[in-house]
Amino acid sequence: MVAEGGMDSNRTEPVSFWDILQEMDPTWTTTVLLVPCVVVLTAGFFYLYGVVIGLLSKTSVRNKVVVITDALSGLGKECAGAFHKGGARLILCGKSWEKLEELGDDLANADPTVTFPPKLVLLDFGDMDSMPEAIAEVLDCYGCVDVLILNSSMKVKAPAHNLSLELDKLLMDNNYFGPATLAKGVLPSMISRRTGHLLLVNSIQGKLTVPFRTTYAASKHAVQAFFDCLRAEVDEYGISVSTVTHTFISSAAENTATRSLWSLLYTRKPRGVSPDEAAAEIIKTLNNKRNEVVIAPSLPKMAVVTRCFFPNVFFAVMAAGVKAADASEKM
Repeated sequence: MVAEGGMDSNRTEPVSFWDILQEMDPTWTTTVLLVPCVVVLTAGFFYLYGVVIGLLSKTSVRNKVVVITDALSGLGKECAGAFHKGGARLILCGKSWEKLEELGDDLANADPTVTFPPKLVLLDFGDMDSMPEAIAEVLDCYGCVDVLILNSSMKVKAPAHNLSLELDKLLMDNNYFGPATLAKGVLPSMISRRTGHLLLVNSIQGKLTVPFRTTYAASKHAVQAFFDCLRAEVDEYGISVSTVTHTFISSAAENTATRSLWSLLYTRKPRGVSPDEAAAEIIKTLNNKRNEVVIAPSLPKMAVVTRCFFPNVFFAVMAAGVKAADASEKM
């Protein structure tokens, strides 16, 4: 039947989105409207958080004297770039003068508006005899140090009986005696000014141990203990001491979906963090003055907890891992 005017009486009018909402249950209506709002608000929060962190990273180090050891490493370069953009008075330390000059030139050319060209200091923790001269040179650059980032590390993997005493001493110099000596060298200046921040970049093996890294783990435990004690000693002077503990600094991501539990625990790359991630965590740690930060996935963190509360289980897993490794090598 055709209605008057030639219009089909069965034809339905188009239904709008709001009509559908009115016909829906009030609970569903609230959910449909609420979810997009939550998503937008969450995205906005993270955006603002990133902006705030970026501003803090610039204002917190502007005009401050920042010393970075092993500035030639991936993490060292990442930190140098971030602090240079923030307007810090950088003192970059490393073993190669030519590479330090290249890094200094790269930073100056990357942002010519920054008014503080980096100062360079040759520093080798493996040569303890040169430490007094290096410390004096660091202090002569600006007369003081506001932030000291101890980033250097030396790694060795081998059975304990295969490591010579000379190599043991070299590891301890690089990983413990060197950082401790440099920290003690700049502390009098910080104490007299009643301000300063010491930040140690340490390995998670300063908290737990794995096979074939006896001296390395021992040096990391030693330097962790040193700065934990130092934190309490210098608190009255307004000096902050922070440790950023990571698993492994790696620039390459690796798929861990097909790896076994053993390989996830012992292989370094799956537990690694990129230099930019570690640098961002260092900046946040300096801003918040946090005492300790651990950058690690769940499994290494679980290993730390297991070592504390269930040591026999932890030791059994370690021993089983050594046997499994030996068996795989013989195949």
